Amino acid sequence: MPLASFHPAVAHWFQSQFDAPSAAQCLAWPAIRTGNPTLIAAPTGSGKTLAAFLAAIDQLVQQGLNSTLPDETQVLYISPLKALSNDIHKNLDIPLNGIRFALLEAGLEDVTIRAQTRTGDTSIAERAAMKRNPPHILVTTPESLYILLTSDSGREMLSTVRTVIVDEIHALAGNKRGAHLALSLQRLSQLCASPPVRIGLSATQRPVELMANFLTGTQSAPCTIIDTGHTRLRDLQIEVTGSPLEAVMAAEVWGEIYERLEQLIEQHRTTLIFVNTRRLAERLAAALAERLGEEFVTSHHGSLAKEHRLAAEQRLKQGSLKALVATASLELGIDIGDVDLVCQLGSPRAISTFLQRVGRSGHRLGAVPKGRLFPLSRDDLVECTAILAAIQKDELDRIAIPKHPLDVLSQQIVAEVACREWHQDELYCVYAAAWPYRDLTHEQFVQVIKMLSDGYHTRRGRRGAYLHYDAVHGLLRPRKGAKLTAVMNGGAIPDQFDYDVIMQPEGLFIGTLNEDFAFESIPGDIFQLGNTSYRMLKIEQGRVYVEDAHGQPPNIPFWFGEAPGRTDELSLAVSDLRGTIDANLELGQDDAYRYLTEALALPHAAADQLVQYLAAAKAALTVLPTQQHIVFERFFDETGDMHFVIHSAYGSKINRAWGLALRKRFCRRFNFELQAAATEDAIVLSLGPTHSFPLDEPAQYLKAATVKGVLIQALLAAPMFPTRWRWVANTALAVPRMRAGKKVPAYFQRNDAEDLIAVVFPDQLACFE
Repeated sequence: MPLASFHPAVAHWFQSQFDAPSAAQCLAWPAIRTGNPTLIAAPTGSGKTLAAFLAAIDQLVQQGLNSTLPDETQVLYISPLKALSNDIHKNLDIPLNGIRFALLEAGLEDVTIRAQTRTGDTSIAERAAMKRNPPHILVTTPESLYILLTSDSGREMLSTVRTVIVDEIHALAGNKRGAHLALSLQRLSQLCASPPVRIGLSATQRPVELMANFLTGTQSAPCTIIDTGHTRLRDLQIEVTGSPLEAVMAAEVWGEIYERLEQLIEQHRTTLIFVNTRRLAERLAAALAERLGEEFVTSHHGSLAKEHRLAAEQRLKQGSLKALVATASLELGIDIGDVDLVCQLGSPRAISTFLQRVGRSGHRLGAVPKGRLFPLSRDDLVECTAILAAIQKDELDRIAIPKHPLDVLSQQIVAEVACREWHQDELYCVYAAAWPYRDLTHEQFVQVIKMLSDGYHTRRGRRGAYLHYDAVHGLLRPRKGAKLTAVMNGGAIPDQFDYDVIMQPEGLFIGTLNEDFAFESIPGDIFQLGNTSYRMLKIEQGRVYVEDAHGQPPNIPFWFGEAPGRTDELSLAVSDLRGTIDANLELGQDDAYRYLTEALALPHAAADQLVQYLAAAKAALTVLPTQQHIVFERFFDETGDMHFVIHSAYGSKINRAWGLALRKRFCRRFNFELQAAATEDAIVLSLGPTHSFPLDEPAQYLKAATVKGVLIQALLAAPMFPTRWRWVANTALAVPRMRAGKKVPAYFQRNDAEDLIAVVFPDQLACFE
């Protein structure tokens, strides 16, 4: 009996709430009790969060009954999203209050277990109260954990932690936030008398062993992996309109999509609609609000004010909202009540993302998640079909963990040394035990330390020197101001330089706009945020002042570069699907149509459109492009200009890099600045009418031995380089985002980052003449 090891009051509460423990819970509880690190990989809605919490709560209850429960933090819960943290705190109140009531019924002594949230939204008063009276369970985000580890009061609170629960671990592992968290966990292990037990939770991940390594690092005890699989019964289907899809969506096709969404929303109690960009979220919410009524539809994304997002979540949970249009902001495990249907507009570009989003429906044990996928173009239809084929084969995306990002390391070295003196070898051993830093050499570590102690010289004097480095004895001490800089500029989330939108005359903050949109707008322009249109009154540095435009038609706001690139696994699935259809088309269109409707269970309309599109492509190219067959094509437009197309199924991540490097080679070959574009399935290079070359010649332009150098040169000249450079400089504390308690204006940060480029790459900013 899985509940036998729990205190009777805890077991009684659980049995009063649930029929029986889930498979994940049955396996997880004995593993957690051993005191070894545990990773629970289970589908969305299988109770894995409660599995981790109930084991920790039971230990606190038993401790409180055996002796007095000390006022100290023993359980630390880390989640990637502030919304998830707030949600978990609310959901913790139910078991805590229920267990207290069960103790009271059993005539036992009351055990008061306090749980509190510490995120960027926590008020100063709440933080002060937390210092005086620490919670037994602290719910936080990776960034807030870093701040706590770098402040004296925070370190004191965290020094008693015994258990660390990392939720949605797959959402962190594949980016720099994950590397940042891995180093924070190493710092926490050093701070506590004995390293806390780590418990990781995740719904969708592959390979599961890699996630276990990421959780525990290289020095910890072996991790117990509870893997109940991501496979479960699902109701998934592709939806296509009556009008055929084109390369670009026509207005009447959008109208048909809105009508079909309206029908689906009316057939279900609550519907969650995911889109890939904030721009589309706004557009779709406005269109559906017109049809269903503004009180029944709204949008949810990162640029909206916190109050709007929380209100949207609560309204959906209460059932007063029929449909919510969201970006990735709602795809993780936030409890938004019973969602009956999830619709995804456009390919989500990843198999795991689609499963995660569909898992928001039927978000309870035994329920069947229901998802509808709306392709927005013919290539999208191929990709959406490939997603369903991959899910059928039980395939998932592989998470790639970044290799020892040195900007994150720089920040964490300054933060830790600011708290106490360290020997360089000891600190190296601590940080090299984090999984992303397992290959970090001692030489690289010392180079980073030297950079942090020497700083760098710009036209405004020396900058970025945060440490005193005693090279003879290997000792590291902080310089004046190091701790303040580390605390004020922590984290690995880049600044996008959004402009605050302020409603006049009330002076209310209502959301943010991307800086590109603000630059290109003029007073008088009308734009939309949420379901309301606003007129621009004045644009200042970092602020846009607006008034209500009383429903006038808007120019929809533009958010820059949000649509994700396709994962390698999905690109392979697209390639496999094309290869299969190519072989079927050799036997005739009927054969391909039969495969799609029978083997992949595609609706007839979708299968018909897909066969027609791929048959036309095969007729034009003689073979369907796959990862085994790359096709070169050349055509001339009406003006006589030549366009060179490489049909490559490797996805935009590879195609963008390939396109950039090829463009550089073409520029040198023809001494001509040409246009280049890359999509998930093709690279297009546009040349003038005077350029000619044998069609197979570009295959020789790039060689494996030299392509890296060519790509680096091409990247240095690309617009993305200064932005990414600034992000890295921000994270490494070379260009602080905050100074003297105030945010450094965007243009100052840009100038500081440019100064740094001038120091490191002087030729990059040199005169072209």
